[in-house]
Amino acid sequence: MSDKILIISPSWIGDCVMSQPMLRRLHELRAGCQIDVFAPKWSQAVYARMPEVSEILDNPFGHGALQLRERWRVGRELGKRGYTQVIVLPGSLKSAIVAVATGAKRRTGWVGEMRYGLLNDARKLDKTALYLMVDRYTALAHDNLADFTGSDYPRLQVNEVAQQNALTQYNLHHNQPILALCAGAEFGTAKRWLPEHYAATAQHYLQQGWQVWLFGSPKDFDVSEQINQQAGGACVNLCGKTSLADAIDLLSCVDSVVGNDSGLMHLSAALGRKLVAVYGSTDPKHAPPLSDVARLTSLNLDCSPCVQRDCPLGHHDCMRKLMPERVIGLLDELNNQNK
Repeated sequence: MSDKILIISPSWIGDCVMSQPMLRRLHELRAGCQIDVFAPKWSQAVYARMPEVSEILDNPFGHGALQLRERWRVGRELGKRGYTQVIVLPGSLKSAIVAVATGAKRRTGWVGEMRYGLLNDARKLDKTALYLMVDRYTALAHDNLADFTGSDYPRLQVNEVAQQNALTQYNLHHNQPILALCAGAEFGTAKRWLPEHYAATAQHYLQQGWQVWLFGSPKDFDVSEQINQQAGGACVNLCGKTSLADAIDLLSCVDSVVGNDSGLMHLSAALGRKLVAVYGSTDPKHAPPLSDVARLTSLNLDCSPCVQRDCPLGHHDCMRKLMPERVIGLLDELNNQNK
């Protein structure tokens, strides 16, 4: 009987993207295995574009919700599907509760929050040896960590019908080159490049005949509208108007992307878009864009990476002093290399 594996997914969109190489590795190591993913609604569109996934199952629990009794009940329901292994990607105790409740004989994950009694295939993470986030996921596909030699890049699949449907739904056209700007970041303001820098970048490409589309959640609408106004009002502000599924399909249509360290940035990399990712408060060596046509930029200040939601020094120099000309130069190089 072939393996039937359940993946308990991360919550963050970028982490979901970085889990795909692990799924691909599982198929390589265990031919014929079935992989289902237990994921929250807000991230399911990411897994829907991964051919490695057989079925996506709804994780009804929100960020931080404990609900241990309900987690046990949901885990028991999942257990009726007969999984031979559950791989737990989040490091939380509550995620491991679901795995135990399934009754799967093998429950794999990093030790995390005191999970020795819950995971019977608990691995001890060497954060120095596995510094890349993507490697921490892919390594779990191997029975023996000594066999792990690295990760592939994530690659999401979008078909032409989905692309055209999204373009039609939002009355958009691909008759000019398109630059996507992803100015939001869920974790906090410290990760965000300044609106005026995005606006200057938008103006540069608008003057060259490009379209500029602004992507993000409803929370990003106001800052993106600020960017649009500073750029002369010629951008298309899609923030809060698209579902994640539509955003993925539309991002697959664009030519180039500039974004913060965010889920949309990682999606753009996995869609093979030419990309410049802007880093300041976070570590680009830990979770860089995983693509041959992506570049990252950071000033590497002494105070970076602080990994704080807001600049603890109050000046936000890591983003304020990273000028648009630097980003435009990197993106122009990418665009010229791939003509």
